[in-house]
Amino acid sequence: MYDELTKSDLKKMQEEIDYRVQQLRPKLIEDVQTARAFGDLSENFEYKCAKQEKNRNDSRIRYLQRMIKTAHVIDDRSADDAAGLYDSVEILMENTGKKRTIRLVTTLRQDALKGLISKESPVGQAVMGHRVGERVHVDMGNGRGYWMEILSIEKGKDDDSIPIGSF
Repeated sequence: MYDELTKSDLKKMQEEIDYRVQQLRPKLIEDVQTARAFGDLSENFEYKCAKQEKNRNDSRIRYLQRMIKTAHVIDDRSADDAAGLYDSVEILMENTGKKRTIRLVTTLRQDALKGLISKESPVGQAVMGHRVGERVHVDMGNGRGYWMEILSIEKGKDDDSIPIGSF
């Protein structure tokens, strides 16, 4: 399986890899060497922490490289009146009567607490490609779900203001 990402996503990931390899990794290696010089490694907390940070950085580099290698590059080609990638969509959740504004983004940039909803999430899949005034069903699996109404759509574009997520 592959992740659907934009050219901007790939660029941001490559920039993070470059930073981690060229700037962060040498500093972390130096920290490990400095902590190692403190003495007995079996009781050296600084050494263990420095080693963990170096390993965490190396793991993030591998993760980003794998994402780039397996990514499927997409463009947003939604109709002018339909919800698409980077659009802000005001929805009414019929089961609660609450309105909410969400912005549709790629999985790499999702952050539900900030209203950034992945186009691959149940809500994102329900809204993508639909128009103002349409009722859409959010399928939560196992026969469960709820209805929403699309109240408005504000067309957006990738302005590089949304950072890529970390793990």
